[in-house]
Amino acid sequence: MPDIQLSAAAEDYLKVIWTAQEWTSAPVTISALSAHMGFSPSSVSEAVKRLTRQGLLQHARYGSIALTEAGHRAAVAMVRRHRLIETFLVEYLGYGWDEVHDEAEQLEHAVSDKMVDALAERLGHPLRDPHGDPIPGRDGSFPPLDARRLSRCEPGEQVQVARVSDTDPQLLRYLAGLGLNLDVGLEVLERQAYAGTVTLLAAGKRLDLGLPAAEAIWVVPRAADPAAVD
Repeated sequence: MPDIQLSAAAEDYLKVIWTAQEWTSAPVTISALSAHMGFSPSSVSEAVKRLTRQGLLQHARYGSIALTEAGHRAAVAMVRRHRLIETFLVEYLGYGWDEVHDEAEQLEHAVSDKMVDALAERLGHPLRDPHGDPIPGRDGSFPPLDARRLSRCEPGEQVQVARVSDTDPQLLRYLAGLGLNLDVGLEVLERQAYAGTVTLLAAGKRLDLGLPAAEAIWVVPRAADPAAVD
């Protein structure tokens, strides 16, 4: 299938569908897309039908929505643009990690493939963006990231922050104020589901974090400290 010139709205739909499947195994439906994008179900349904006719989506009537191979390629290309732009804004223009998402949403539709490749080159082909999200390569491949939600960790586990959801700027500012940035080491002390909190030890400081915030943080096992090895 030849490459299709997509509108900004079509690119947004494909990226949102891909991103939804990246963060959860829940099926993507018309109602879920409508709630996420803020459009009426009828408008979303028409857009999905149009993208299905273009060979970019698969959608059974009243069923879930899935990307075709062509839709997947287009979505990953947009994810690459978005995450490289976010990285450039932070590393070169001094933006905070809570400021870049909406800016990148606008810029990603304007930059050319040549500029995207130039950004990747200038940035040294980074593997992750300012929120820890993996950045796909030009071929669409992703660096591995075997992370899980902090809210699923058990007391006694030692982990480090690998990724933080960027959907809520206020949450990002809150986490930064607590010192919960990328690669920060944590020890899970308690998980109180009845109280809706996780108690952590971070840089010698005890923190009580609400479960909604812990759901937004993804962690990996804490790397061993070379200085501690005899």
